[in-house]
Amino acid sequence: VQLVESGGGLVQAGGSLRLSCVASGSLFSFNVMGWYRQAPGKQRELVAGITSGGNTKYGDSVKGRFTISRDNAENAVSMQMGSLKPEDTAIYYCAVARTYTYHPLDVDHWGEGTQVTVSS
Repeated sequence: VQLVESGGGLVQAGGSLRLSCVASGSLFSFNVMGWYRQAPGKQRELVAGITSGGNTKYGDSVKGRFTISRDNAENAVSMQMGSLKPEDTAIYYCAVARTYTYHPLDVDHWGEGTQVTVSS
């Protein structure tokens, strides 16, 4: 499975960005698609995840601001990010996993990442 992200960039605080990820290969056994992020000096953390059935999980810091969606037919996942803050600055990674733990260590495949920078 290969994951290709797009949509990162530079935005001012309060602005919006949309990240997209398309997977090549079969996702039949991968129940969860999601987004993680890693800021300099910090651990990689869950931003948002979504199951093949549409159940979602969000990190506490993004609840109410970010929305994840999934297109099973297109093997794609997207995330609309709103009310962005400087602390959202990080590299954002698309990921797929078989398990429902949403823990970064349980991710089976990672994308290369896309930079999101929020200026104050």
